[in-house]
Amino acid sequence: MTTALPDGLIVVAKADCPTCRLVEPLLAELAGAGALTVYVQDSAEYAAALPGTLYDQTLEHSYRLGIEFVPTLIRVENGQEVERTYGWHKEDWRALSGVPTLGEELPVMRPGCGSKTLEPGIAEELELAFGDIRLQSREIDISSADDAIEACYERGWSDGLPVVPPTPVRVLRMLKGTTRAPDEVVGLMPPDLVPCTVEKVAINAVMAGCKPEYMPVLLAALEAALTDEFGLHGLICTTMFGSPMIVVNGPVAKAIGMNSGVNALGQGNRANATIGRALQLIIRNVGGGRPGEIDRATLGNPGKYSFCFAEAEDSDWLPLAQERGIEAGRSAVTLFPGEGVQGIVDQKSRDPESLARSFALSLRAVDHAKLAMAGDAVLVVSPEHARVFIDAGWSKQRLREELERLLLAPGAELVAGAGGIAEGIPERFKDLQVPKFRPGGLLIVRAGGTAGLFSAIIAGWAASGPVGSSPVTREVTA
Repeated sequence: MTTALPDGLIVVAKADCPTCRLVEPLLAELAGAGALTVYVQDSAEYAAALPGTLYDQTLEHSYRLGIEFVPTLIRVENGQEVERTYGWHKEDWRALSGVPTLGEELPVMRPGCGSKTLEPGIAEELELAFGDIRLQSREIDISSADDAIEACYERGWSDGLPVVPPTPVRVLRMLKGTTRAPDEVVGLMPPDLVPCTVEKVAINAVMAGCKPEYMPVLLAALEAALTDEFGLHGLICTTMFGSPMIVVNGPVAKAIGMNSGVNALGQGNRANATIGRALQLIIRNVGGGRPGEIDRATLGNPGKYSFCFAEAEDSDWLPLAQERGIEAGRSAVTLFPGEGVQGIVDQKSRDPESLARSFALSLRAVDHAKLAMAGDAVLVVSPEHARVFIDAGWSKQRLREELERLLLAPGAELVAGAGGIAEGIPERFKDLQVPKFRPGGLLIVRAGGTAGLFSAIIAGWAASGPVGSSPVTREVTA
């Protein structure tokens, strides 16, 4: 909100600022030269001792004037600021005030102090009180005697672990991490199809423990989740194990400190843990996807707390996002309907052909060895395993093509159910060579610590049919 200012000079000061005390004797001289308004930020007693001085108790005047340092001297003409200076600099004060002999006995210059409006927590409170932003979400009053974390538990906002209480100041601070308007609707959040605004994303990001700079990644992941291709509603409602898993590529991963190395799929990294958790809390708290209600997973998997990691991009292998059409040097997320982590332990294969066969044998077990084209999969190749392929000149695409060849199986074997097990694949595949995964259904990423010949498979959910889920990649924007 812009309002007309009183013409003349404005001085903003603090009682505990030595430079403000230094220029205090000049106020009377400035008042004698024309109209003068003085605001004191921190002391009613100090303001009362100076004639014509106002105590800016709420800091509204300081906020609207955009004060960053004290003392600040401002000249106003026709209700508009025309010039300002801060701290004490003799020539600047003389020129701005029009008093050529001002401060003759004072030193040439002295630095000022930081404005009270910039103290931790106060800036956000002032913006909420006097700024243009207005949070739309309903506020819940909790008495000082109540434990805010327990109050979040009682209201069902938690995934079973403590959440950070989403105070207005914390939410506003989180919103600073994106240029998008708080009231922008990202999409309709299943299963309840509730409009999910950027503000609601920020609230859940606070509860998850995110930093503001994580917001662009979280918003990109949410946009991917809300596409028809990803089929989030079905993924939430299924009795199977799946849940959204986020793979991050590009400069943003390093900028926000994501982990693509040691224990990349595990605990311990704030960005990995809280971005994945925030998406899960949005599903729960905005969309209504709560376990035992619409979420009917028979067993679930620990990734329903959080499943998010970055791909290691320090090799010759093309990053996943670029494989999926994102320009090099840009950041992106790929959302995958991931189940649990299945380890591959092969410490003997030292040539790419042997290791590819080893990977294929493990991939055969995704969902079940008797099933084909029932789900996608992500193959997470550790640096030591990747080196076997890279040193031999194998690209990701070469490895993928070899795995697809190795994973073809005679339909006649699978129709009967592998090894005579009941419930094989449909009879129409009897005379065909059947791929394990649908075209494009096997994703390969490189991640993990540099020591250890261990890789991993993350199975996907229901890749085929109208109720399935497909991986979706979205570019990260501000």
